[in-house]
This record gives sequence, C-alpha cells and structure tokens, in this order.
Amino acid sequence: MTASPPSPSRTGQGPLSDLRVLEMGQLLAGPFCGQLLADFGAEVVKIEAPGMGDPMRQWGTEKPQGVSLWWSVVARGKKSIEVDARQTEGRDIIRKLVAETDILIENFRPGTMEKWGLGYDELSKINPRLIMVRVSGYGQSGPYSKKAGYGSIGEAMGGLRYVVGDPTTAPSRMGISIGDTLAATFACLGAMMALHVRTSTGRGQMVDSAIYEAVLAVMESLVTDYDQIGYVRERTGAILPKIAPSNVYPTKDGKFSLIAANQDGVFRRLCAAMGRPELGTDPRYADHTSRGERQVELDEMVSEWTRTLDSTDLGALLDEHGVPCGDIYRAPEMLADAHFKARDAIVSVLHPKLGEMKMQNVAPRLSETPGSVRAVGPELGEHNAEILKGRLALDDATLQAYAEAGVIGRVAEVMA
Repeated sequence: MTASPPSPSRTGQGPLSDLRVLEMGQLLAGPFCGQLLADFGAEVVKIEAPGMGDPMRQWGTEKPQGVSLWWSVVARGKKSIEVDARQTEGRDIIRKLVAETDILIENFRPGTMEKWGLGYDELSKINPRLIMVRVSGYGQSGPYSKKAGYGSIGEAMGGLRYVVGDPTTAPSRMGISIGDTLAATFACLGAMMALHVRTSTGRGQMVDSAIYEAVLAVMESLVTDYDQIGYVRERTGAILPKIAPSNVYPTKDGKFSLIAANQDGVFRRLCAAMGRPELGTDPRYADHTSRGERQVELDEMVSEWTRTLDSTDLGALLDEHGVPCGDIYRAPEMLADAHFKARDAIVSVLHPKLGEMKMQNVAPRLSETPGSVRAVGPELGEHNAEILKGRLALDDATLQAYAEAGVIGRVAEVMA
C-alpha cells in the first residue's frame, strides 16, 4: 500500500484525508456511510455500473434539468468510476483497487460479493489491512440474511414504525429514510472503531451493520419495558406518555410551537411565563409523576394560553424565562434562521448545471480538523481517467477494449 500522508490540520482536508474508500453500494444505506466519510476528507471512489450508475441518480421528487437533487447530497465529495463487477475483468479492476484501499463499503444482498469472488476472505488476502463495511437489511448471518431487505422493512422490524404516528391511525413512516441512514451511521462508527484497532494490530476486519439492528439500537427501553413489566409502547402522536407538559401547541397566528417543560424547575418557569406561578407549587403538578398523571389536563391548559400569543411573542417570552421551545421548521425557516446562518449549518455548493446549491453542512464539528462539503455528487464516470488510467495505469488499448466490452465506462482521453 502507498504511504499515508501526514495527519491533516486546519487545512480543510478533513481528519480522514489519508484514507482511501471504495464504495460499491447503491441507493442509500451504503452510500450514506460513504457520504459521512467523504464529508471528513476521505477519498471515496464510487463504483457504478457502466452506462447506468446508482439508481439514486434518478431519485427525488423534483429533478430540475434532469438533475437529481438527492444525488447531489448523498454523493457529495465522491469520485465516480464505471466498472462492471459482473464481468471477470471488472472484478480484476476492483481487486487492484482493493490493494490500495482502507475501507470498502457494500450494501448488496449478503452472498452477492462472495458470488463474485469479492467476499472478505478473498479480499483480505489481497489487503490484510482492509476494513470491509457491509450494510444489509438483516445482517450477514441468521435465517433472514439472504432475504431482500429495505430500510422501511428494517424500521418495521426494529420497532420504529409501530410507535410512529397518531394512535387512531395505522403505523406511519418518518418523512425520511431513517432506517437506511441509521444503519449507515452505525456502519461508519464501526469503520472508525475498526481503524482504531488496526493501528495496534495492523489488520482490518469486517463491519456488519444490519438495518433492523441499527433501528433497534435507538429504541431506548422498549424491549426491556416489555421484558420486565409486560408494557408495550404504543403510538402516541406528538407526545410521550407521562412526560408533561411536552407537546406541540397552537399559537394565535395559526402556527405551532414545541414546548418542553417536563422537568420540575422548567415547569415552574413555564408557570411564571404563563402568569400563573402558583401552579408550579400546586401538589397536583409539583413533580414529574403527578404531572404525567394529568398530562391531558396540562396540555389543554398550556394550549389555552399559547393560543393568546403569536409564535414570535411566545418564543421571546419563553426564552426570557428559560423554557425550551421552538417553532416547527421546514426548509424555508431553516434558510432564514439567524442561528443556522451564524453556524453555517447550511452551505452553498457550486453545481456544474444548476449553479449555487444549498444543502446541510457536515456534522459533527471538529475544532482542529473539521470536515467540509467539497463538491456535489459527481457525473457518472467523471473520474474514469483519473482512477483507471492514472492510478491503475491501464494502457489505452486495454481501456478501449474494456469500454467496448462494457467492462468499464468511456474514458474520454482514450475514446475521443
């Protein structure tokens, strides 16, 4: 393997700029892991099917000038090459890349990589330092492992879907692909832990991130509640049972504000803001348990008060009294918010077709080696020449023959 460059400092490179990542997944669960690594400086080379690419290139409710806005975000900072892993020559190219790769990400159905001769056992012989990150619906083992599994199924099996929504309706879904991104985030965390171990052992390992297990991991005490007392969490809409007052409340100007005043001291401050300080010491509401028992009553009381104030005035008053509150934001509110602007929570990135494009910035923030959004998602095969001709030193005749056979995508400098 090539020697790693010096550790980055405050140069904008990011803390992972000495890492090479090969991304073989598609859609969201694997690619979001790649996005996180690219955000912090890793070189992420995405392998896509020649002439087709990741289906995510076509996703999104709106596609101005045929551009997938979603792709611009999830593939940001990455490089794209076209290699057909279903062909022998394509797999040979992948093996050559693996020899100089720190992390390989894939989210195919378990067994697919092994069928291609690209399983961890085979690849670790080429590069013992390789960390192979595998994201799937059910994990790499167990009776369900070979089943097709999407993020929505993992959300259902992991317990999230059942508790989301209004109790009078069927289970709802989140407005985002939370199962996929949770699994990808845990996969990224696993990769970082495997890298840490590699510093002392010199060897890589496999990271197995199952979507249903990633969802299960954030379900708090849901399983333990049932195991110990037979309690099954149900859908509760905008509240958590026995946590009061903490809800979405209507305002005079037709908006909604979220107020979270369930802690004893905070509740007393809310009562003062409402002009009813005596409620803060009333035995019916004085502690967490008693307020939980009177949750509906308290919510009605707070709603009656919030309806007398515009959302701006309500927020200012609650801020003055130290009561956590916030408006329900959409994208327009985020773009206009002074705090978002002060922290650069949303950044502008140049798109080659659409010009300036706004998207969320990198999280979390590192004081010495911060990440950054370096570029929008690449064009299909944009880096064919850089990687296949430059890094792997494939000669022009081979590149042309491979392109004509569909093993790789077109290399402009060769096929012109």
